[in-house]
Amino acid sequence: MVDNKSKDDITTTTRSNEVTNLYDTVRQNYIRIVDEFSKAQPQYMQSVSNLQLDYIAAAKNTTENMVSAQKLLASNGNVPTVTPPYTDEFVKQSNEVTENIVRAVHINNQLTVNAINAAAENFRTLNRTIESVTEFNTSAAKIWNLFLTAQQQFLHKQ
Repeated sequence: MVDNKSKDDITTTTRSNEVTNLYDTVRQNYIRIVDEFSKAQPQYMQSVSNLQLDYIAAAKNTTENMVSAQKLLASNGNVPTVTPPYTDEFVKQSNEVTENIVRAVHINNQLTVNAINAAAENFRTLNRTIESVTEFNTSAAKIWNLFLTAQQQFLHKQ
């Protein structure tokens, strides 16, 4: 059997394999890096969640201790206390402020969850767009390569 491949064909095939290996290696390395980030993400989320719970516990503990200390001081006869007409108004205003803060926190939580959900949907849309652009570019590259191959064959026949 006679080998009809020219030196240029062998060089082109070798370069093509080298380029393919390069791109495969780059793709594999980037995917490996992203996978490592992905593996660490649950640990980060758990750490953040634990930190938030510790913060909440510290805030509650601080409030309990602060109120207990003030209550103890107020029960001591040497400290002037607030008279009943003022306490009723203070309790009423305190309850109103608390309700407003609770509503604001609830609204803020809803807005935050909606924003996170919108961001997640945007990433899904971005991913679909990247897939479509890649499919288009792949098709365009294949057609361009076919065109160039046809041109080279035409030029070699002349």
